Amino acid sequence: MKPGGGGRFAALEHALSQKPGVRDPGAVAASIGKKKFGEAKMAKFSSAGRKRRAAEIASKVKRPA
Repeated sequence: MKPGGGGRFAALEHALSQKPGVRDPGAVAASIGKKKFGEAKMAKFSSAGRKRRAAEIASKVKRPA
């Protein structure tokens, strides 16, 4: 998956959760991403992910006719 899709972040988060002593794997993954991509680009990825998730939820909601 390309950067910004969320799959690589989730994979890293899962890998970190398996390591002993890691209390918050999401925070560690975010820290690694900020170091690699910069804070602005990570914010852009996060925003895109929230929009993608909102669209996914909206498509599943059944609206009355």
